[in-house]
Amino acid sequence: MRDKNATREFYSKKLGFKQYGSGDFEGYLMMEKDRIQIHFFEFKELNPKENYGQVYIRTNNIDELYTSLLDNKTQIHPNGPLEIKPWGQKEFSVLDPDNNLLTFGQSI
Repeated sequence: MRDKNATREFYSKKLGFKQYGSGDFEGYLMMEKDRIQIHFFEFKELNPKENYGQVYIRTNNIDELYTSLLDNKTQIHPNGPLEIKPWGQKEFSVLDPDNNLLTFGQSI
């Protein structure tokens, strides 16, 4: 992450995560939703156009999650709308403020 406040706001307001833990550590952020935790380290020099960070998150309620993000006006990746993939997963993707790719998937 380049900006802790921007990352916290995106993950909480757009994706429904909450900050994990009671400490506020400089240059470090932990976010949690359901049983998923994502830990972020500050990297102010990160160039989002060159970032290739990726996270794959499995879920059991992909349709509900997708609808909730659309209702919350979360931008879906232009190449990542909800669809069934040839490998047997129903998936969609979003980009966070630093261009980390978050793909959500459910087995079908």
